[in-house]
Order: sequence, then structure tokens, then C-alpha cells
Amino acid sequence: MSVETLPIVSTPCIGVCRLDRDNLCMGCRRTLGEIAAWSRLDEHERLRLMREVLPLRRIRHVRA
Repeated sequence: MSVETLPIVSTPCIGVCRLDRDNLCMGCRRTLGEIAAWSRLDEHERLRLMREVLPLRRIRHVRA
């Protein structure tokens, strides 16, 4: 498979790859387990996490 035919994988990564005190990525708010499993998740599950789960973590982080 050439680079041109590789599927695009949705990701919330913004290149700020550091963990906060809750062990969540400071950039995308994913856990280490989520980051490690990301490439094995199907696109539907990645999009669900990006739409439903990660925004809630960002809101909680801002309020804390």
C-alpha cells in the first residue's frame, strides 16, 4: 500500500503531548490507553470519542 492510498485517520492530536496531573494529554485530553489504542479503533468509535467524550473532559479541565 503506497502512502497515497493509506486511509486518513481522524485524530484530536494537536501536538501538545504532555500528561497533566490526571494523566490526560494536555493537548487532546485522551488517556494513555486511548492514545495507544487509537489506531485500532474504527473510524466510528474515534469520531464518537472526539464528539462526545473528549469535549466533556476539556470542559471539566477548564472548570477545575
